[in-house]
Order: sequence, then structure tokens, then C-alpha cells
Amino acid sequence: MSDLNQNYFEKITYRDALRLAMHDAMQEDKNIIIMGEDVANYGGAYGATKDLLKLFGKERVIDTPISEPAIVGAAVGAAMSGLRPVAELMYVDFFGMSMDQIANQLAKIRYMFGGQISAPMVLRTQGGTGRSGGAQHSQSLESWIMHTPGLFLSMPAKPNDAYHLLRHALKIDNPTIFIEHKLLYNTTGTLDKNDIGAPFGKANILRKGKDVSIISYSRMINYAEKAAEILEKENISVEVIDLRTLYPLDRETIITSVNKTKRALVLSESYYTSSVPSEITSIIFENCYKVLKKPVIRYTAEDTPVPVAPNLEKNYIPTIEKIVEYTKKVCN
Repeated sequence: MSDLNQNYFEKITYRDALRLAMHDAMQEDKNIIIMGEDVANYGGAYGATKDLLKLFGKERVIDTPISEPAIVGAAVGAAMSGLRPVAELMYVDFFGMSMDQIANQLAKIRYMFGGQISAPMVLRTQGGTGRSGGAQHSQSLESWIMHTPGLFLSMPAKPNDAYHLLRHALKIDNPTIFIEHKLLYNTTGTLDKNDIGAPFGKANILRKGKDVSIISYSRMINYAEKAAEILEKENISVEVIDLRTLYPLDRETIITSVNKTKRALVLSESYYTSSVPSEITSIIFENCYKVLKKPVIRYTAEDTPVPVAPNLEKNYIPTIEKIVEYTKKVCN
């Protein structure tokens, strides 16, 4: 990565945007530490903490044992004691082993102590398909987190958002879960450190349209944008909404958009049942039912474990072709 001290990057990877966010935050706040499996010497499973050990030393960039409960438990304790940890779990699938610390401790500390003690930390993890990781290394479990009061949840799709949302999460007292799609790390975009864009809890309207709203987040935003380009050639104007954070969730932007277009497709790589799209669809029906011209379509992954075979995995999640097909269906 080029000069870390510059403020504008014409082209930067998602991975480097995250690394730069941690670098800049650690320079500003000596209480920020990084901890997790292989985050120090190896530079992180996906390279997001590369070289931070050289810059900040072993007391602030800490390799941990291969124990997710130990990582989260130690991070929660450190946060309660005055530090501001960035803890990494290699895959979101491993949350199951730490859900007591996450859901019963981290999420509830501020509430149970009446605000006298907080746990200001970020828990970074990776989710999603695309590397034939199989059923235990490829899931999208954001609805677990969204269902737990007390936790903020961010799933940015663009490098600029990855930088600014992580920087924001490292300044607030509320614990934040940061889920990064493993196939976004090599994607590129611009980064302007001085332009924070939409604030935490506010969606981005990446593309304005009048015929239908496609609402999504994380990797599927890139699919939505490509589908919108195809549909534009067929005179279908698509509004693409990148939620960016799932908690807080920007209900206002969703409702305003659907009230305008009167049609919606909610897109996600998560499961169909009890999913984030289920919640968004409910919000749309509760607030926009009088203007809807067609029922809202939820397009998600299948309600089955993630397959390992590349051809099956590819078709297990939404495809650009199917997004185009379903969008046409809701518009006709």
C-alpha cells in the first residue's frame, strides 16, 4: 500500500482500507489493541492486519490461541478494563462457540451495569461463500447478531465505507460486530479520508431509479449494481440501496425509496427463513402497503447448508442473471 499518511486514494483494496482504518485509529488512540488468530506475525487470515505488528509492537498486536471463546472473553474483559480491542474471529461460522460471551456478556454489559461500565470493542469476522469453504466456513449469520439487542452490526461493501465505518466503530462505546465478505478483500475503490459519506446507521443510495428499489448490503450490492446496469438497457430504472449497517438499520431510506418506486426486491446472501430480508420485507409491508404495486420479492441463498462444490456453491446464492429475472418479475 502507498503512503499511509495520504488522505486520498484513487484506487485502494477493501483489505487495505480496513488495514488503514486500524492503523490510523491506533495512531490516535493508544488504548486500541488488535487480537486474534494469526493477526500478528502472519498479518491476519486475509491480510487485513499485515505489518501492524511491525508498526505497533507485540503489546498492541497480539496473536492468541486458537480458541474463539478465549479471544472474545479476553477482548470483553480488556474492553471493560479501559482498552479498546479489535478482536478477530477467522470466520463468522465460529460465533457459535462464543455466543455466550457475545450475546450474554458483550451485548448486555452497558445495560446490566446501568451505563457505569461499557465494552467499547469491535469484533471483526469474515462471512459468505466463494472459496468452496463448505458448510462450516461459508455462512452468512448476520441475522444472529441483528437479533441481539446491544450490538451494532456493520457489513460494508465498498472500501470507503469499510474505512469510515470501522473508524467510527472504534470511537463509540457501543460494541460493534464488523462482518467482511471474504470475496470483497481484493475489490477496489476510491478512499477519501476527509469524506465520511453517509454516517453510521445511514444507508447509501448508490444509484437513483424510479421503477423499482433493490435493497441489499455487503457483496450482493455489487451484484445489484451490475443487474441495474443490465436492466437500464431494457428501460427499467433501478434504485440501488446499500444498507451498510444492519443495526442501526436505516428504515427511513428504505421506506422513502419504496414509496417512490412502489416496487422492491430485497437481496441477500443469507438464508431465506428468518433472515435480514425477512425483516426488511416486513418493514416495507408495514409502511408501504398502500402504494405497493407488486408483492415484495426476497431473493436469498437456499435454506440448506452451503455446498462445497464450486458449481453448486455459485448457484446456491443469488446470481446476477436471476436478480435481473426477479426484478423484471416485480416490475411487470
